[in-house]
Amino acid sequence: MKVYGLQNCDTCRKAKKWLEAEAIDFEFLDLRKSPVDAETLKDWLSSLGADRLVNRRGTTWRGLSDVQKGAEGDALVALLLAQPAIMKRPIFLTHNGVSVGFDDKQKQALVN
Repeated sequence: MKVYGLQNCDTCRKAKKWLEAEAIDFEFLDLRKSPVDAETLKDWLSSLGADRLVNRRGTTWRGLSDVQKGAEGDALVALLLAQPAIMKRPIFLTHNGVSVGFDDKQKQALVN
């Protein structure tokens, strides 16, 4: 399993701690230090949708221009590449596909 997130993200730290406690093997990849490529982002957007992947409540999002906030398609991919902090996280890549977030439902899916 690969877990994408940001090193300083509280939810990512909780997820890593929980995965370790559950003895679930994973590789953590910081989106700033190990950015994903455009094709991967397109796949994630296709699987999850922009509403599920883009965090529109964070400070990074609030600092964007109206034009950036309205980005779609390739422009949205470019924005996510340039501003990885606007992605919801953690992002889990497993044999079942890609999922995002960390709650009880997510924990159950990861254990199974």
